[in-house]
Amino acid sequence: MSLEKESILLKRATDHGYGIPAINVFDYESISWAIEAAEAENMPIIIQFWPGLSKFISLTQIVLITKELAHKASVPVALHLDHSNSYEIAMSGMVSGFPSVMIDGSSKPFEENVKLSADVVRCAHAVDVDVEAELGHVGSGMEENDLCIDHFTDPDKAEEFIDRTCVDSLAIAVGNGHGDYIRTPELDFERIKELRSRLSIPLVMHGGSDIPSEQMKNAVRCGMSKFNIATEYERTFHNSMKYYLNNAKPHHYYLDGLQEIKSSCIDFVHDKIQMLNPDHRKM
Repeated sequence: MSLEKESILLKRATDHGYGIPAINVFDYESISWAIEAAEAENMPIIIQFWPGLSKFISLTQIVLITKELAHKASVPVALHLDHSNSYEIAMSGMVSGFPSVMIDGSSKPFEENVKLSADVVRCAHAVDVDVEAELGHVGSGMEENDLCIDHFTDPDKAEEFIDRTCVDSLAIAVGNGHGDYIRTPELDFERIKELRSRLSIPLVMHGGSDIPSEQMKNAVRCGMSKFNIATEYERTFHNSMKYYLNNAKPHHYYLDGLQEIKSSCIDFVHDKIQMLNPDHRKM
């Protein structure tokens, strides 16, 4: 099947009560194996790319690879450009063929975030591209200040933000952070419930790596629909390849290593899909 719109997948997930992992990718294998795991579970998957990695592989290449693999896939696959922190980056994603982009103005004052997000939405919706924005600020998991309640998403502001920007999904700050965590995160489930009850669009969790599985399951049950996974996926590649290289026999090659680490990486995504569907719902 062809690529599906992220907004359609997330609305279905929200209505049916399961979460979808948005797997941050960096090469052909990371895309292919995430889709293969989704096929094994017969559940949808979101392939996601951070523009900071475009020095290694271009936005256009990510689009072409994902489109080809999605066409062959037996499950719905969406493609999303993660964390565009400027209007120009978001536009470059659209030009490159991404059917969904994030504009991240969360570090800016509220009015500037509204204007930036609304400007991107105006252009994106004119060419049928979905837009995710962020309110509250999901900072670094290694910075204690970034995990404090001062950065959490305000439900009143969120309602106003959605009304004024018309974004398709909203990343919220509820105790989550990017990258490794300095301590075990403690998600604000009551805030998630309130945001879900007051907002009409899907909710997104950034920094979904290393959050305890029971908290992730509870976040799904409280109404979150998209869960970004980057750090743990890359770590799985690194640790699996490191183990292979430390134990490889003479005259083994890089391609041998890829075959050896494949099952570990697929299993990782497989486990995330199961975790984010705690009540065994069907897509």
